[in-house]
Parts: sequence; C-alpha cells; structure tokens
Amino acid sequence: MKDDPDTGDIQAVATYLENLQDSFCAGLAQMDPAGTFHEDAWQRGSGGGGRTRVMVDGKVFESAGVNYSRVHGDALPPSATADRRGLEGCSFLAMGVSLVIHPLNPYVPTSHCNVRFFSAQNNEEGENPIWWFGGGFDLTPYYPFEEDILHWHRTIKAACDPFGDDIYPRYKQWCDEYFFLKHRNETRGVGGLFYDDLNEGGFQRCFEFTRSIGDHYLPAYLPIVEKRKDMAFGEREREFQWYRRGRYVEFNLVYDRGTLFGLQSGGRTESILMSLPRHVSWRYDWQPEPGSPEARLYEFLKPRNYLKELP
Repeated sequence: MKDDPDTGDIQAVATYLENLQDSFCAGLAQMDPAGTFHEDAWQRGSGGGGRTRVMVDGKVFESAGVNYSRVHGDALPPSATADRRGLEGCSFLAMGVSLVIHPLNPYVPTSHCNVRFFSAQNNEEGENPIWWFGGGFDLTPYYPFEEDILHWHRTIKAACDPFGDDIYPRYKQWCDEYFFLKHRNETRGVGGLFYDDLNEGGFQRCFEFTRSIGDHYLPAYLPIVEKRKDMAFGEREREFQWYRRGRYVEFNLVYDRGTLFGLQSGGRTESILMSLPRHVSWRYDWQPEPGSPEARLYEFLKPRNYLKELP
C-alpha cells in the first residue's frame, strides 16, 4: 500500500455505494417478486451507520442480505492493522456494500459480493490520509454446472480486462487463496476475484475499477439464477445444500475479514451476521457416495483455471 495525497471525491464513492445497494436490491426483487426487502437503518454509537436490507422466505431466495455502511472512528480495529502495523492508532473512515444470497433451490449457487473503501490518517503527525479500495465476489455452488462457471468467470474477466491483462488472473488467484478453508483443505466454491489495498494508479482509476466490479456482479449472477431456479429437487438435494452451507458458516466466522472488522469495530451485530444462512447443518465425518452428484462438487473445490480447463 502506498501513500497518496490525492484522496479524491469520497462523497462520490458514498453515492455510488448507496446507488449500488439500490441496484442490487432492485435486481434481486425482480428475480423474486414473492420476496420483500425490509430495510433497517442503524447508527453506530462511536460514529457512522448504515442501511441493512434483508429478504427472507422468497420463492427464489431463502435469504438475501444487502448491507450499506459508512462508519468512522478514532482507531482502526486489530483486524484492519494485522498486515498494516503502521496504521495502528490511526483514525479511519470505512464504507462499503456487502451482499450475500442463499437461494432456496440447491441447484442455484450461494453467492457473495463486496466493494469497499477505506481511509486512515495518523492523528498525531498530520500526514495525508492513506486510502485504499477493496472488494470482489465469489460463487459457491452445491451442484456445479460447467456452463454456469464459465459464464461467471467470463463476466469477471470482462470486468477486469479494461484495466490490464494481468488483473483477472492476479485477482482470481487472490480469491482462490483468500476463500480457502485451511482446516478443510478446500476452496469455498469455484472462486471469482478478490482484491484489497488497491491505490495504484490514483484515486480515480481505482474507483473506476471498483465500479466495474460492482456493476458486473448482477450480470454474472442473475443469468445463473434464472437458468436453475425452477429445477426440480428433493430432500436429498436440500440436505446436501444445508450440509455444505456449514462450510460457508465456518469460513465467515473463522476467516472472513469483513466479519472480524465489523465485530471488532463495534458494528451492528445483526447486520454483520446477515451473511449466515437460515438453515444449515453439520454431520460428523460425512462423506458423499463415490460417483454421486454430491461427490462431483469436490472436483471443483480446489483452485482451477476454468477458462482454460472447461470447454
């Protein structure tokens, strides 16, 4: 991360993020007219607040949460300074949109998206603020379809391509490494992209990249939902979905930086934990039957170059 005196138009970032939350909710509501988003505006006692919107018990989405937050404080929490020791004790501004969708149909993947902006300043030395962008999105299928995975990664690559040929492979690899459950030795799903500490090239270019990521999420995800939401399923598929959701919970509570930052910074617990599914299960030492559709998922729970490997 590099220092840069150009802090750019922070209000423009906030406006974009507020509009992105609106866009996400509108797209999901159009896909699932039976569901209704309930908004909960909240304030953080030590500075800032946000809007949490949650849909539950739709016909397509069992739960979908879209959260916007803009918070500030006198000192960054430990999760934000673990890799940035020079920022300990700095005041901060953090804003972002996070989305997590848990569909009803097991043939529709769970998915996550997040875009965010941070600014930190040394309170004693009067230095210029340090800022950075971050974000990404990933896909967690239960019954993977190769054409869906190809569409997903092609759309992600299209979001990255205007910013350099190296961007997609670099941030795709970062996603594979970040969304990895070390204690299970498996990826959370079929990946996507992840980036953090982005300030190279100046504020405007970093903001443009972040907008490209946010704007490509629905085109990457909704066509998959449309294709799979009406597929027939039974108790077997539902039980496997609940079992695999356990891995999602494990990642979010053990590794996810956003969850840790929110809890350590005194954020609103209900909004932070909106990412967790309504129905989930664990089974002791369960293994799928060899050759079964459930076993096929495990062929995808490792880093793969899908754009080269899949037809």
